[in-house]
Amino acid sequence: MIRGRLLPLLLTVAGALGAAGLLADGNTVAAAAVLPACVAFAAVNSPLVFPAPVGGEEARRRSMADGRPVIYWRPGCRYCRRLRFRLGRDARRAHWVDIWRDPAAAAAVRAVADGNETVPTVVLPDGRARVNPDAEWVRELL
Repeated sequence: MIRGRLLPLLLTVAGALGAAGLLADGNTVAAAAVLPACVAFAAVNSPLVFPAPVGGEEARRRSMADGRPVIYWRPGCRYCRRLRFRLGRDARRAHWVDIWRDPAAAAAVRAVADGNETVPTVVLPDGRARVNPDAEWVRELL
Protein backbone atom coordinates (compact mmCIF):
# COMPACT_ATOMS: atom_id res chain seq x y z
CA MET A 1 0.00 0.00 0.00
CA ILE A 2 2.77 2.44 0.89
CA ARG A 3 4.70 1.65 -2.32
CA GLY A 4 1.93 3.06 -4.48
CA ARG A 5 1.79 6.30 -2.55
CA LEU A 6 5.52 6.81 -2.10
CA LEU A 7 6.19 8.55 -5.42
CA PRO A 8 3.33 11.07 -5.06
CA LEU A 9 4.37 11.74 -1.48
CA LEU A 10 7.99 12.33 -2.46
CA LEU A 11 6.95 14.62 -5.32
CA THR A 12 4.75 16.68 -3.00
CA VAL A 13 7.47 16.96 -0.35
CA ALA A 14 10.08 17.88 -2.96
CA GLY A 15 7.77 20.54 -4.37
CA ALA A 16 7.10 21.98 -0.93
CA LEU A 17 10.81 22.07 -0.06
CA GLY A 18 11.71 23.54 -3.43
CA ALA A 19 9.03 26.21 -3.12
CA ALA A 20 10.14 27.00 0.44
CA GLY A 21 13.72 27.41 -0.75
CA LEU A 22 12.63 29.69 -3.57
CA LEU A 23 10.51 31.73 -1.18
CA ALA A 24 13.48 32.08 1.17
CA ASP A 25 15.48 33.47 -1.74
CA GLY A 26 12.68 35.92 -2.47
CA ASN A 27 11.61 34.30 -5.74
CA THR A 28 7.85 34.08 -5.20
CA VAL A 29 6.96 33.63 -8.88
CA ALA A 30 9.12 30.54 -9.25
CA ALA A 31 7.85 29.19 -5.92
CA ALA A 32 4.27 29.72 -7.08
CA ALA A 33 5.06 27.68 -10.21
CA VAL A 34 7.10 24.87 -8.65
CA LEU A 35 4.67 23.78 -5.94
CA PRO A 36 1.56 23.40 -8.15
CA ALA A 37 3.61 21.67 -10.84
CA CYS A 38 4.95 19.11 -8.36
CA VAL A 39 1.52 18.57 -6.80
CA ALA A 40 -0.04 18.10 -10.25
CA PHE A 41 2.65 15.58 -11.22
CA ALA A 42 2.09 13.80 -7.90
CA ALA A 43 -1.65 13.65 -8.58
CA VAL A 44 -1.10 12.14 -12.03
CA ASN A 45 1.17 9.48 -10.52
CA SER A 46 -1.18 8.75 -7.66
CA PRO A 47 -3.17 5.53 -7.50
CA LEU A 48 -6.21 7.76 -7.03
CA VAL A 49 -6.44 8.46 -10.79
CA PHE A 50 -7.29 4.80 -11.36
CA PRO A 51 -10.68 3.26 -10.67
CA ALA A 52 -10.90 1.57 -7.30
CA PRO A 53 -8.88 -1.64 -7.51
CA VAL A 54 -10.37 -4.97 -6.58
CA GLY A 55 -8.67 -8.24 -5.72
CA GLY A 56 -7.69 -10.59 -8.50
CA GLU A 57 -10.24 -13.27 -7.59
CA GLU A 58 -13.06 -10.75 -7.32
CA ALA A 59 -12.07 -9.16 -10.65
CA ARG A 60 -12.07 -12.56 -12.39
CA ARG A 61 -15.47 -13.37 -10.90
CA ARG A 62 -16.90 -10.03 -12.08
CA SER A 63 -15.29 -10.45 -15.49
CA MET A 64 -16.93 -13.83 -15.97
CA ALA A 65 -20.28 -12.34 -14.98
CA ASP A 66 -20.25 -9.20 -17.14
CA GLY A 67 -17.71 -10.04 -19.89
CA ARG A 68 -15.50 -7.03 -19.21
CA PRO A 69 -11.71 -7.41 -19.17
CA VAL A 70 -9.46 -7.43 -16.13
CA ILE A 71 -6.58 -4.94 -16.28
CA TYR A 72 -3.61 -5.64 -14.05
CA TRP A 73 -1.61 -2.52 -13.17
CA ARG A 74 0.70 -1.06 -10.54
CA PRO A 75 1.12 2.48 -9.22
CA GLY A 76 3.88 4.52 -10.83
CA CYS A 77 3.77 2.58 -14.11
CA ARG A 78 3.81 5.07 -16.96
CA TYR A 79 2.34 2.55 -19.40
CA CYS A 80 -0.57 1.88 -17.04
CA ARG A 81 -1.10 5.62 -16.65
CA ARG A 82 -0.99 6.09 -20.43
CA LEU A 83 -3.59 3.33 -20.94
CA ARG A 84 -5.78 4.79 -18.21
CA PHE A 85 -5.77 8.28 -19.72
CA ARG A 86 -6.27 7.03 -23.28
CA LEU A 87 -9.31 5.05 -22.19
CA GLY A 88 -10.81 8.14 -20.55
CA ARG A 89 -14.18 7.52 -18.95
CA ASP A 90 -14.32 4.03 -20.42
CA ALA A 91 -11.57 2.98 -17.99
CA ARG A 92 -14.09 2.76 -15.18
CA ARG A 93 -15.90 -0.04 -16.99
CA ALA A 94 -12.91 -2.43 -16.69
CA HIS A 95 -11.90 -4.32 -13.56
CA TRP A 96 -8.55 -2.92 -12.35
CA VAL A 97 -6.28 -5.05 -10.16
CA ASP A 98 -3.25 -3.53 -8.42
CA ILE A 99 -0.55 -6.23 -8.50
CA TRP A 100 1.27 -4.62 -5.58
CA ARG A 101 -1.77 -5.17 -3.37
CA ASP A 102 -2.50 -8.71 -4.51
CA PRO A 103 0.38 -11.24 -4.68
CA ALA A 104 -1.85 -13.76 -6.47
CA ALA A 105 -2.55 -11.17 -9.17
CA ALA A 106 1.18 -10.55 -9.56
CA ALA A 107 1.64 -14.30 -10.02
CA ALA A 108 -1.11 -14.31 -12.66
CA VAL A 109 0.69 -11.55 -14.56
CA ARG A 110 4.00 -13.44 -14.34
CA ALA A 111 2.29 -16.52 -15.77
CA VAL A 112 1.10 -14.53 -18.78
CA ALA A 113 4.19 -12.33 -19.29
CA ASP A 114 6.99 -14.94 -19.37
CA GLY A 115 7.84 -14.61 -15.68
CA ASN A 116 7.86 -10.80 -15.65
CA GLU A 117 5.47 -8.46 -13.88
CA THR A 118 4.87 -6.48 -17.05
CA VAL A 119 1.85 -4.23 -16.78
CA PRO A 120 -0.62 -3.23 -17.99
CA THR A 121 -1.77 -6.74 -18.72
CA VAL A 122 -5.33 -7.23 -19.93
CA VAL A 123 -7.01 -10.61 -19.42
CA LEU A 124 -10.29 -11.42 -21.10
CA PRO A 125 -12.99 -13.61 -19.56
CA ASP A 126 -12.05 -16.47 -21.90
CA GLY A 127 -8.47 -16.43 -20.53
CA ARG A 128 -6.75 -14.73 -23.45
CA ALA A 129 -4.30 -12.08 -22.34
CA ARG A 130 -2.39 -9.22 -23.90
CA VAL A 131 0.53 -7.37 -22.35
CA ASN A 132 0.72 -3.59 -22.87
CA PRO A 133 -2.21 -3.50 -25.30
CA ASP A 134 -3.33 -0.68 -27.52
CA ALA A 135 -5.98 1.52 -25.89
CA GLU A 136 -8.28 1.22 -28.91
CA TRP A 137 -8.28 -2.57 -28.60
CA VAL A 138 -9.20 -2.32 -24.92
CA ARG A 139 -11.88 0.29 -25.66
CA GLU A 140 -13.51 -2.12 -28.14
CA LEU A 141 -13.71 -4.74 -25.39
CA LEU A 142 -15.44 -2.35 -23.02
